[in-house]
Amino acid sequence: MSSTPSAASQALVGAGVLVVGAVMAYGATFISSDAGYAGVGPNALPWLVSVVLMICGAWLVWEARSGGYREMEAPSGAPRADWHAVAWVVAGIVANASLITTIGFILSCALCFGLAVRGLRLAEGRPGGGLRRTVIDGATGMAIAAPVFWMFTQLLAINLPGLTVSGWL
Repeated sequence: MSSTPSAASQALVGAGVLVVGAVMAYGATFISSDAGYAGVGPNALPWLVSVVLMICGAWLVWEARSGGYREMEAPSGAPRADWHAVAWVVAGIVANASLITTIGFILSCALCFGLAVRGLRLAEGRPGGGLRRTVIDGATGMAIAAPVFWMFTQLLAINLPGLTVSGWL
């Protein structure tokens, strides 16, 4: 089995990106184009993303059809999936989705970050980490999530679930 994907599979990836861009463009036609702030409507970003995706997809297909992806590095990682590591990452995402309304945005995102980082460490073949590493990961997750929460709730006035009624946690 070759370590480099064939030209046909490379072209298939590009075609897949083209299809995703086309589906997004189709979906953007159902979003109102009424101009909002600064003359930009709510469908501007979906259109921009879909056009960029279609350009990238066409470029990937062209690259695949004209000799394959140039200067592509050999795939890294283990020959088989590390399901133990994947389980940690999935647990983080599921915990975030199921606990965000119970413990708030900041704590649920910090928990997601901590579990996902543990899984990524395990995927690299490194130890997941003990209590000290877990506390550092949780603090790092909170340091990332807190400014995001405060920016959305205080500056942009977008309601995210909080732990307290005051809206600052």
